[in-house]
Amino acid sequence: MRITDKGEVTIPQAIRERAGLTPGTDVIVELVGDEVRLRKAEGPAAGPTRGQKLVQGLRGAGPSPMPTDEIIALMRGVPADREIGGDKPGSQ
Repeated sequence: MRITDKGEVTIPQAIRERAGLTPGTDVIVELVGDEVRLRKAEGPAAGPTRGQKLVQGLRGAGPSPMPTDEIIALMRGVPADREIGGDKPGSQ
């Protein structure tokens, strides 16, 4: 194994799988004596999970200023000149 110019090392797949190291996993690198140790971060040091990051990204995304009925009508292609929730065509 060799360290790249950027200081990167590729951890073999079998070791990543056994240690539960998936893309985005936070790790801690420690110098213990003359050994460099890498371990999976847990607790507050681990940072938010992928699910937590997704929820954080969605916060503040809604509610829409447009009512749900109008959004559905736009998706279904209701003609713009027809009033949402109004009379059916030909009922006048």
